[in-house]
Amino acid sequence: MRTQIIQVPYDSGHKNYRMGLGPGHIVRHLKAEHFPLTEVSEVEVHDGIALEIGTSFAVARRLSEKVRDVAGSGAFPLVLAGNCISCVGTLAGLGAPPPAIIWLDAHGDFNTPETTIDGFLDGMGLTTALGRCWAKLAATVPGFRPVPETQAILVGAREFDVDERALLDTSAVHLIPPQHIRNHGWRAELEPVLAKIQTYTRRAYLHIDLDVLDPAEARVNQFAAPGGLTSTELLGIVSLVRERFTLCAAAITAYDPEYDEGEKAVRAAVAVIRELSSRV
Repeated sequence: MRTQIIQVPYDSGHKNYRMGLGPGHIVRHLKAEHFPLTEVSEVEVHDGIALEIGTSFAVARRLSEKVRDVAGSGAFPLVLAGNCISCVGTLAGLGAPPPAIIWLDAHGDFNTPETTIDGFLDGMGLTTALGRCWAKLAATVPGFRPVPETQAILVGAREFDVDERALLDTSAVHLIPPQHIRNHGWRAELEPVLAKIQTYTRRAYLHIDLDVLDPAEARVNQFAAPGGLTSTELLGIVSLVRERFTLCAAAITAYDPEYDEGEKAVRAAVAVIRELSSRV
């Protein structure tokens, strides 16, 4: 199966701004390393004034079309996006039934408009995918269906708002903190949870916010938090998910080249893409 990259160069509704610069930078590195890029496409919207919420959902609507076309052609959709809220478009494009979500992130992305203290839409990415907020806007994305919480795993998160963490603790989402991975190993921590989710579905969407990595490994953006995964752990988790599920799409998000000292982060992204492409 060939891999088709879909670039989503938006951050908070603005094109080619901050983390929106990440997708293009990753693609340029892939080309420089002679990675066999068969197809690369880009999502673009023309909605006049850039609005964090309105434009982000407009982008999701266009992305859903792209993912649907790519998956329908028999290719593997690999989304490179500025923001995690792009997941709404990717999931919508995959159709029914909703796949499992394996979500790797330094942050919970489990806020809602009622719990957030900064108002950042991207901090509501996972809750939106699970149907806990922005339901009316998400419903405007053709094909979107909330994913049941029992089919979601949050891996590597270590930074939460107080109310966000309280909400997560009352949910059915499976949380695997980085310290558990450090203490017991990624395979021992993930395999039992993946086996449980396999009783619901064998399809999965793999979402990788690159700031799941420890900043000592690679500084990805201004929101980096200490105590994250190593590159080896990240690649091991990607490989394990591929072994256990039919991976129907993946995303790499939240990479801002401005913070990437020595281009360690973009090399980590390329390594993940190589791992994904070698197994699809």
